[in-house]
Amino acid sequence: MKKVKALRFIFRNGQAWNVDLEFVGDLWIKQVTTSFGRINGGEFTEIYPCQSFKIEIFPEADAGQTTDINSGVLEIGMSNRADRYADIEMMDMIYDDDSINERRVYFPFKAQDADGNDNLYQSSKVTSDGRLFIVIDPEKTVDDIYPNV
Repeated sequence: MKKVKALRFIFRNGQAWNVDLEFVGDLWIKQVTTSFGRINGGEFTEIYPCQSFKIEIFPEADAGQTTDINSGVLEIGMSNRADRYADIEMMDMIYDDDSINERRVYFPFKAQDADGNDNLYQSSKVTSDGRLFIVIDPEKTVDDIYPNV
């Protein structure tokens, strides 16, 4: 039986952040369903949207997946990047046999403004000890889910 070993967060600008499960505390992916469709004129495919998502990521996961100095990731770190920009669009589950895209989960998304990059449903918080909390939910925020953080 395959086991998930990491999560790859994919941002709207194409950046990706791999987080090993050993650096994940709380995690909940609510009601993943199967849909079929075509995104942005691509191939007709199975799509796995979820209803809600929450996660706690430990500071040890804060490593950039890029050497592109223009991305700003090297200066601020991935946790701060994820906290600063509410643009996580989807997530791949990476299995112990290194296969990906078997379960690409799409998060609820509603554009905050006309540019369409930031998600109104995404909220986050970085604690003083460096833990990152992210909630992507149409009805609740990070403060609702993690009130004592």
